[in-house]
Amino acid sequence: MLSSILFWGLIGTSRGSYPFTHMMNPQHRRLYHGCYGDIMTVDTSGASCDIGSLINCGIRGSEMFAEMDLRALTPQVIIKAVGQRHCVDPALIAATISRDSHGGAVLQNGWDHSGLKLGLMQLDKKIHDPVGAWDSKENLFQGIGILTDRIKAIQKIPTWNVAQHVKGGLSAFKSGIKTTVTPVDIDTDFVNDLLARAKLYKRHGF
Repeated sequence: MLSSILFWGLIGTSRGSYPFTHMMNPQHRRLYHGCYGDIMTVDTSGASCDIGSLINCGIRGSEMFAEMDLRALTPQVIIKAVGQRHCVDPALIAATISRDSHGGAVLQNGWDHSGLKLGLMQLDKKIHDPVGAWDSKENLFQGIGILTDRIKAIQKIPTWNVAQHVKGGLSAFKSGIKTTVTPVDIDTDFVNDLLARAKLYKRHGF
């Protein structure tokens, strides 16, 4: 279980600096990348900007929120174990958890406010049958298994490159395979924000 050590570090951890050079690991290329390419080479614009979020947007905004969630994502060893089992970059897993649930800090007994989505990766009970406790390895294994299934499905698009396959898999994880058809479909706030967070976590050693 992760519950005894996770999900209490959302408040007051951002230092407000950019590009968050403190504590970063310059040797990120030596870290485990999994089977789906190097996320550090994937272009991203970060979180979308609109009139109501001109400060907390773009790569700077994504990194700020990722930094706020950082303590809630420890211990790294669990996320890395899940990543190696499914051959997924641990930084991508950490970023998905950050984006979907802020490390669990915003959940109510593991559920979202609607009571429909469970766990760190917010699996919709109308689509999936969540297994294990919301903060368990089993639930996290299930979520990453679904994500890798989506990436593998998108890999069947022969004209797309590795980066597009990763982006497409993330988009399909969020919105479904049927809505991920063209390159326009993968240029979303969810995908770009998540990738910017993942790069921050990779520099933190994930």
